[in-house]
Amino acid sequence: MDYEFSHRPSYTHLKVTLERGESIVAEPGAMVGHSPTISVETGTSRDGMLSSAKSMLSGESMFTNTFVAEHGSGTVTLAPPTPGDVMPHQLQNETLYSTDGSFLAATEGVDIDSEVGGLNSVLSGASLTPLALKGTGTTFIDAYGGLEKLELAAGESYVLDNEHLIAWDDQIEYSTRRVGDLKSTLLSGEGIVFEFTGPGTAWYQTRDMDSLVEVLAPRLPTQ
Repeated sequence: MDYEFSHRPSYTHLKVTLERGESIVAEPGAMVGHSPTISVETGTSRDGMLSSAKSMLSGESMFTNTFVAEHGSGTVTLAPPTPGDVMPHQLQNETLYSTDGSFLAATEGVDIDSEVGGLNSVLSGASLTPLALKGTGTTFIDAYGGLEKLELAAGESYVLDNEHLIAWDDQIEYSTRRVGDLKSTLLSGEGIVFEFTGPGTAWYQTRDMDSLVEVLAPRLPTQ
């Protein structure tokens, strides 16, 4: 499978070339178009992928679209729902965790599920259960705005806002906490943060959709 990006970094467009028999799974609504040689199958699971109850907890859809080069090679074009960048990440028998809504697509060999361990985030008030992208293959993660990579050395720590975090690898350690007391949380505009400690890597987006909604809401006409 080959892929290429266009319109980076603000309006990234992903074009995947599949050889006969190859497939890629994507979130509903991600498809821009595909070759007539490509067939599309909509389902709730693939080898345990996105099992419905857990997936609803994570904020992802319980349905996925599988694009299969059934009648010969062809292309599939995908785009995320918000303006921003997309990153490819190659897995080699490992796990990448992604936050709500940041999963775009994955190739064969990558199983996607929600893990009970992610409930630690929910119990800490972060209101998310990360998706676990496991196996060997390529997964694509999208960001609202720019996409930054945070590489931490052993013992090095960094704090990220919950709404900006999009992914982290299975080597890095993390904990979640609320910023200050309720009053300071409300006044600061900050809520839940993740503190990461290396070695390992995390990725974050430069914009926050909830903040955009808060800016736009007072300007929208009311009924």
